[in-house]
Amino acid sequence: MLFNSIDFAVFLPVVFLLYWFATNKRLKLQNSLIVVASYVFYGWWDWRFLLLIIFSTLVDYLIGIFLSKIDNKFKRKLLLWTSIAVNLGFLGFFKYYNFFLDNFISAFSLFGMEIRASSLSIVLPVGISFYTFQTLSYTIDVYKKKLEPTRDFIAFSAFVSFFPQLVAGPIERATNLLPQFYKKRKFDYSQAVDGMRQILWGLFKKIVIADNCAVYANQIFNNSADYGGSTLVLGAVFFAFQIYGDFSGYSDIAIGTSRLFGFKLMQNFAFPYFSRDVAEFWRRWHISLSTWFRDYLYIPLGGSRGSRWATVRNTFAIFIVSGFWHGANWTFIVWGVLNALYFLPVLLTNNHRNNLDTVAEGKLLPSLKDTICVLSTFALTLIAWVFFRANNISHATSYLTDLFLGLDEYYHYYRSYRYISIKMGYLMLSILVLFVIIEWVGRHNLFAIEKLPFYQNKYARYGFYYLIVSSIVYLSTGKPQEFIYFQF
Repeated sequence: MLFNSIDFAVFLPVVFLLYWFATNKRLKLQNSLIVVASYVFYGWWDWRFLLLIIFSTLVDYLIGIFLSKIDNKFKRKLLLWTSIAVNLGFLGFFKYYNFFLDNFISAFSLFGMEIRASSLSIVLPVGISFYTFQTLSYTIDVYKKKLEPTRDFIAFSAFVSFFPQLVAGPIERATNLLPQFYKKRKFDYSQAVDGMRQILWGLFKKIVIADNCAVYANQIFNNSADYGGSTLVLGAVFFAFQIYGDFSGYSDIAIGTSRLFGFKLMQNFAFPYFSRDVAEFWRRWHISLSTWFRDYLYIPLGGSRGSRWATVRNTFAIFIVSGFWHGANWTFIVWGVLNALYFLPVLLTNNHRNNLDTVAEGKLLPSLKDTICVLSTFALTLIAWVFFRANNISHATSYLTDLFLGLDEYYHYYRSYRYISIKMGYLMLSILVLFVIIEWVGRHNLFAIEKLPFYQNKYARYGFYYLIVSSIVYLSTGKPQEFIYFQF
């Protein structure tokens, strides 16, 4: 079920009313409703894959209980690795089986050996990468005795399958989300209003920004050989805003929806395109995944506490795994390697924690230095996004080659710019500029329109809401578009 669909527009109010009016007397009943609603939400796509979630839930629930009863180190490690093997086994089969098979065959063909093997028509379960990491965090934290295992199977099932963030995050830690299912929730009007405001902004990001940018990004990337360098830059910019609007928009809707039900999820995006270096970018982009890899991979490997070689190794490990997590394609691995290369200089010079505050804190405009740093970081990010978006390595390299070598090709520039401009007009560019301005003004908040200066005036506030709703209605591309991260 898509957040930006009529189905969800009907589903959400029904669950909301049942939650606060029919099941509000008993906590276990409320949690049971969340489980049922979450299974309906997920099963709306394909009910057969509910079995995977249920099985994963049952395995980690039982392993958590067994871990609480066993002190023997060997047996505890065996239980931990059982959980890891089951969860990553499912993820590996559905997401990477054909990738490894194809590369295995290609590797042997280089030596003149032909291997015959058929790939499988495997449908990737939506959200498997997200809920797999969420359940793994529970088992690992219980193993490390950072968390007491739960014996409330309904609460644990609700934690694993919680529908607002089930299919595309944020990837919540059990230490944060699970305890919230133990406590009785009371309806908070101000929290619900904030939730609705965040949902509205998320829908704007998805429908107005991401979906419309996708039209032009797809057009340029799919026909990149026909365009000059200037338009290819435009294509990379469109994709950068597409993926940001799409993914952060989903996170906003998920967090806002959770607020309606009395839950607080972690912030997943903190205005990453205003970052002054790559280290700051990764503290602000997909925060739940970045911190997951930091806590469960980077630090256990030794982090930056060892030798320079160990630091370099650990940095490449976390970024390569992060790239591979995104998809079974060499483009994602190169994207990860490229970000590791970006990150290493600031890490090895101990400058990776220079920019912990918000850019231009307390100021209307950034300094010249901050402006240069932000634009430079954004430019590096655009280059990396080309690999993320390209069909394959060859497509990415040819795109970047044409981008840099074709910047002075007047003929291609004139032809492609004129064509794109006619299709797009100035409306989309104006909307993007306005979007960046709103994000800049609201960059100190949890989301851009949480607390804007003119909110004190009721008429200005509701007029602003009317403009957002109108733009969502009139600038919709038509049929609801899936979120990019559904494929991961």
